[in-house]
Amino acid sequence: MANEVQNQSEQSVASLVSGIVHDVQDLVKQQMRLTRREIEDDFRKSKDSLVLLALGGASCLLGAFAVCLMLAHLFHWLGLPAGAEMSALPLWASFAIVAALFFIGGGVAIMVGRNKMLAIGNPLHDTAEALKENIEWKTKTSPS
Repeated sequence: MANEVQNQSEQSVASLVSGIVHDVQDLVKQQMRLTRREIEDDFRKSKDSLVLLALGGASCLLGAFAVCLMLAHLFHWLGLPAGAEMSALPLWASFAIVAALFFIGGGVAIMVGRNKMLAIGNPLHDTAEALKENIEWKTKTSPS
């Protein structure tokens, strides 16, 4: 009878230990899934903001090119002889308007991309918080 009680207590301790090991394995798996999900989410957000930054930079580059063309036409216009026929809007002014539109669009895209990049914040924030909670829970429940 004493052997039966001892065998039952060994079985219950073994089942408790295996249950704890199983729970720890589940916790580690969940932590890994959370980390992977958070990395994927941060990557997607970073990609979106980088696309906006690239579009804004390309738009500003086109604006700079238009400014160069505008300056060339302005110098040509300034060198026209007196009394030469002119249109209502000189070509250089048209280039200036186009350049301004490119710069405004590019500036807006860069600001939106920058704000999205700053909004990403601390990578793996949720994972770090969950890990901190798990450690706090473990230290509170473990016997001292």
